[in-house]
Amino acid sequence: MSGLGFKSVVYHGDVWLGELDTVPVSEENFQFPNNEIRIHHISPLSERCHPLSVLQTISSFSVRCKLESSSLVEQPNLIHLHSSCFYEFKTAVVLVGEEEIHLVAMPSKQKKFPCFWCYSAPMGLYVSCLGMLNMRCLSIVFDLDETLIVANTMKSFDDKIEALKVWMTRESDPVRIFGMSAELKRYSEDRWLLKQYTENDCVVDDGKVFKVQMEEVPPPSDGHDRVVRPVIRLQERNIVLTRISPEIRDTSVLVRLRPAWEDLRTYLTAKGRKRFEVYVCTMAERDYALEMWRLLDPEAHLIGSKQLLDRVVCVNSGARKSLLNVFRDGTCHPKMAMVIDDRAKVWEDKDQPRVHVVPPFLPYYAPQAETANAVPVLCVARNVACNVRGYFFKEFDENLSRKISEVFYEDEMVNLPHAPDVSNYLMTEDLGLASNGNGNAPIGEGMNGAEVERRLNQSDEKHASDSSSTHVAISGPELKSELSQPPVSIFPDGVCPASATALLPSQKPILLGAPVRWDSVTGDSDYETKKRVPSIKPHLDLRNQSTGQAPFSSRVPAQLSSSSVQPQGDSLVVEDFKRVHITESDSAKSDKLQPIQNPFSPSSAASSTSLSPHATQVKVEEVC
Repeated sequence: MSGLGFKSVVYHGDVWLGELDTVPVSEENFQFPNNEIRIHHISPLSERCHPLSVLQTISSFSVRCKLESSSLVEQPNLIHLHSSCFYEFKTAVVLVGEEEIHLVAMPSKQKKFPCFWCYSAPMGLYVSCLGMLNMRCLSIVFDLDETLIVANTMKSFDDKIEALKVWMTRESDPVRIFGMSAELKRYSEDRWLLKQYTENDCVVDDGKVFKVQMEEVPPPSDGHDRVVRPVIRLQERNIVLTRISPEIRDTSVLVRLRPAWEDLRTYLTAKGRKRFEVYVCTMAERDYALEMWRLLDPEAHLIGSKQLLDRVVCVNSGARKSLLNVFRDGTCHPKMAMVIDDRAKVWEDKDQPRVHVVPPFLPYYAPQAETANAVPVLCVARNVACNVRGYFFKEFDENLSRKISEVFYEDEMVNLPHAPDVSNYLMTEDLGLASNGNGNAPIGEGMNGAEVERRLNQSDEKHASDSSSTHVAISGPELKSELSQPPVSIFPDGVCPASATALLPSQKPILLGAPVRWDSVTGDSDYETKKRVPSIKPHLDLRNQSTGQAPFSSRVPAQLSSSSVQPQGDSLVVEDFKRVHITESDSAKSDKLQPIQNPFSPSSAASSTSLSPHATQVKVEEVC
């Protein structure tokens, strides 16, 4: 042990490079195994991001130790390693247990070359996040049922129709009866479409005959068989009819796609460049979830066919969703991810600040909720995603990267700037629904996730024993029974006028004014009650409990104000609620980061080199 710390021998593979002193930075006195620093590999070259910025983002303040040379003899191999890593934005990676130790070449005020900071990071996370940060890309995680789609089988249609009929027999208010009748009519019409598809492989809609088209499903891996499904797409009505198990007619499903999904999908991959890496997290059965996502992304632009099994994550019914589970293979850090879901409480507590809550998609109970507003729900979600991305990279460039350029080997790591976090730019309040005095809930519009696997298994067993047996239906996604959810109009008041002063990046922009908190509307039982199919009791009318309000389907939802949700941040400019201009980072633009000291210049501290040849600035791109 030297006066500075433990003396360690440095190898690249089996090649000896020299000796460095390990200088502790905390009481843990981190030490490399056997006092040997064995470099496993050199990280990829970074096009624009300093390695210290990346590591501070994905593994904040995790400097294990420092390395410097006390040798009186020049060590050219180590000097070359330091120079190469410093100028090419690389790190030397040492594997210690289940983590990577990244040797980051640092400038030195006292010219202690070579010198490194040793950052720890989970295995594989650095390379994944380096690519995303260089491309100005974040991650977005979608829920499926009642967020992007609502799906029903013949069985679930029959259950809902029967429940409505029971409620109507006990209802005396003519206005309520009228609303229930309209809802019943919508269910019956879609059931008739599904019945035609199930029995005849064709449907008649508005006098036109639509026949099934056989769509080949790319196998998600080499071990999966080729699947061809009979599909009918009614594009103008956002309806798709498909069959989970193509050979079993009882697995036929009618799927309603949420309006404006195409706008959101197009934004995510506009002009061939990914703004977000896309994931799905659902409580539905896997085969069902994969087919629902295929209907939403038929050309596999958002998730490649070979990535499906890793990126479509199915959670057991009753368990809570977790971003660490979604990114279990080290593909992204939760700080760089946002979630689009109709419920926040199904997520782990630490992930809930990263959830943008959308109103549940209720096409049967509240069809006008999606069309009555100036800005559709998924366009609001698109604008939120745009804001989050703009603010994140504005702070990454203007705060983290510029301050990192002023950090030297001799500095204390506690003085490092904090990294941006997606949760800083999402609203803290959940986007709730106004109650309008009615706390009753509609019947669940989709199907229960726990019920999916059971019914699929029942269908498989029945098909194996008797292919001509009577009707057996599957159930699909999370039925989220709305016993505790208010069946009412969307509440958000439009804010963020174009003349409003831009918020600081560290502030959380409230994009929809002061929305009703979901907690205060639904209560703590929301997560549990949405897991159960509504039970119909003869003595209890779930739709009419001491209230004179009409059902949602008989009322017009509250309108968004003319000043709609607008993107902002990083020079994001808003024109009006009909045209949304979104800023994009452009590596061709300037906005150079602060220079970092050149440790190899013959002159002193006055000599410096630019941190990155590919600094960033934003340009305006129109997406609407």
